[in-house]
Amino acid sequence: MRVTLSDEARRYIGLFEDVTDVAARDCIVDDEYDRVVYLVPPGDMGRAIGPGGRAVRQVEERLDRRVELVEDADTPEAFVANVLAPAAVYNVTISRNRDVVAYAEVAREDRGVAIGADGRNIERARTLARRHFDIDDIQLT
Repeated sequence: MRVTLSDEARRYIGLFEDVTDVAARDCIVDDEYDRVVYLVPPGDMGRAIGPGGRAVRQVEERLDRRVELVEDADTPEAFVANVLAPAAVYNVTISRNRDVVAYAEVAREDRGVAIGADGRNIERARTLARRHFDIDDIQLT
């Protein structure tokens, strides 16, 4: 799947790579919630965060925005579980009918975390799933 990035997103990825030494795979600039979401390669989350969160804090300070990190995955099911983290996701099922829908079984006590304030976390999940796996929607079960 090919993702098209804005000039601003490319600059933000460059800054992220300079600070963390991790090559981000995608970047979403979310002006509505004053945040930047980076998609990091599998296994690189620790390096992207840095010791004690130092690397990600440096990126936040330089951008003057909140930074959120999502770990990439090889399968759509694992990707949806990662993008909903830190919510506990027990199972993800992909339904391919007219639309492609991911049904994520989330712990009842974590539904609020998965949805986020004003729905911002579930929208982030839907945006990334659409961009990387052509998933039209994510539904929590």
